Amino acid sequence: MNNQLPNFYSETSRKTLGWLAVFGSAFFFYLATLIIRWAEPYVTIESAYFVFARLFLGFIIVCITMAFQNKRLHPRKYHYLIGRTLANTVAVFCFYKAVELGSVAEANILNMTYPLFVAIFSWFFLRGQRDLLSLLIVAIAFCGVWLVLSPGKITPDLGNLWGLCSGITAAIAIIYLNISRRYHDSQTILFFMFGLGTTLMLIFFHDSIFIPNTKEFFFLFSCSVAGVLGQYLITYGFLFVTAVEGSIISSSRILLAAILGPILVAGPSLTISGWCGALLIFAANTGLALRKV
Repeated sequence: MNNQLPNFYSETSRKTLGWLAVFGSAFFFYLATLIIRWAEPYVTIESAYFVFARLFLGFIIVCITMAFQNKRLHPRKYHYLIGRTLANTVAVFCFYKAVELGSVAEANILNMTYPLFVAIFSWFFLRGQRDLLSLLIVAIAFCGVWLVLSPGKITPDLGNLWGLCSGITAAIAIIYLNISRRYHDSQTILFFMFGLGTTLMLIFFHDSIFIPNTKEFFFLFSCSVAGVLGQYLITYGFLFVTAVEGSIISSSRILLAAILGPILVAGPSLTISGWCGALLIFAANTGLALRKV
């Protein structure tokens, strides 16, 4: 009996650490968007530059990590690596663009619709994962998406459309990631995601990228650190929690954004319909996670 106590406490502490890491990742992903909004009164930096800075910092960290661990790249299926990179880069760009043009809270909520689109894409492209109940959950969740977008309006806000686009492309990135993991280790995937993503942003948005002054560098670096730290925390956290626990905790970013957005960035509070939509999306993400058990 006494021999089992240390193992129990050890397992409990690892799980607690995993929960904290995944929740921390949700917070830092949200913090990155707050920094973009906080920067607006002081500097003029386009969202493309924030994306470039985040990818570039991630690439430097991956290269340093691989050098210290003496690891080599082992690419096998290049089309999966490229697909993951393209989808992830577009998703982050759309997400940051949604923050630039709209509400921080709504941008985060709509970005977290990606599990819904994963379920939809899986229905069409992964026949072995078709699930009628999951599709019903998604249908209910899209009522929540409509409530967040623009209930009662003829056309939704442009920022919200960018946010929804980020959810769609993030779902594609997740599917590519799941497939790519069958053939590649994490470092190889991250190397291509950050390295190729940085190159693409430099090619297509070079006009938005410049040598920053001290104040501009501060906001770019802070946002990048928050984004990359969120990426590493979620990777670390999932080592100690189940996929279901991790998915539910990650979705807490919906509630963080809804509660803290108006307080931290003086943005507009969610309407009653917006709150109902956010809770529907959160409940749907939780339901889809539980369906995986």
